[in-house]
Amino acid sequence: MKWILSIIVNSIILIVVAGYIDSFHLEGLTAAIIASVILSVLNIIVKPILVILTLPVTVLSLGLFLFVINAITLMITQGLMGDSFVIDGFGTAVLAAIIISILNLLIQKVIIDPIQEKKRK
Repeated sequence: MKWILSIIVNSIILIVVAGYIDSFHLEGLTAAIIASVILSVLNIIVKPILVILTLPVTVLSLGLFLFVINAITLMITQGLMGDSFVIDGFGTAVLAAIIISILNLLIQKVIIDPIQEKKRK
């Protein structure tokens, strides 16, 4: 159930980012859902490998290199999806990764955590 919720949240965030960044294109809701599924699978499989391989750079940059890793996973997602999901450059991917990370954090802390806290009580 948590995975489906994260897919829905990520799809909405991708649509929001596509609405605000001109060089970040999504064809529609279906493309956003597919991109979110692919992105979550890449975050499970590819991201840990990239984090381990780039650990010295990540430590030296105080963790800021993780945004570059997130941008790389976005670019891989774009490559797998073809024309329904297009990012016009790596700089756009880094900017989108930063915005997606911030929005995920806000939604987690403001919406999801309070709902889960109410369920525990």
